[in-house]
Amino acid sequence: MSILVLTSDTLIGTPATGNLEYNGQFFGTDSAGSRAQLQRIVRATAVASTSGTSIDFTGIPAWVEKITVMFSSVSLNSTGAFLIQLGDSGGVETSGYDATLIIGSNGSANTVNTSVAGFPFYSGANTFTLSGSMIITNITGNTWVEQGVFNNSTTTPFVTSTAGTKTLSATLDRVRITTTTGTDTFDAGTVNIIYEG
Repeated sequence: MSILVLTSDTLIGTPATGNLEYNGQFFGTDSAGSRAQLQRIVRATAVASTSGTSIDFTGIPAWVEKITVMFSSVSLNSTGAFLIQLGDSGGVETSGYDATLIIGSNGSANTVNTSVAGFPFYSGANTFTLSGSMIITNITGNTWVEQGVFNNSTTTPFVTSTAGTKTLSATLDRVRITTTTGTDTFDAGTVNIIYEG
């Protein structure tokens, strides 16, 4: 019979079979007493994207290895493109990204754009609303890769997809949702993130 033990803030010196321990993160031990971190999934508080030029999610823990940024019917008051930027203790980083987006719509040629200022995806008109998600994953050290798909179902239906990479100068602890101009204002929708590790 296995014994379940929960200790507070201190990992025991020699883990035993079936222990559950906590030290800022939860760890479990298997039948051989080998310790492994247990995955955690946290959903932040949703934010109404109805005003302002940027929305920040801060205080992301160091153990996080995957972040999903979610949009529901988000729009801008102008024709700029949405941009997601990453940051660390030194602030949000606005350069050094290697990202590409493709915009495809029925009956029109695909549009391709690149960005070094963040991970972009499309708006293009203040009558468009975007829904979808971007997944940002830690590949090694402070290097992150992203992929995302968003759709617009109003006026001119289209789908935009994006992919890219960014190496931060320190451990990620924040995500910013903004625009390529930095001055366009959010005027509709909801945004949120889920992070896990």
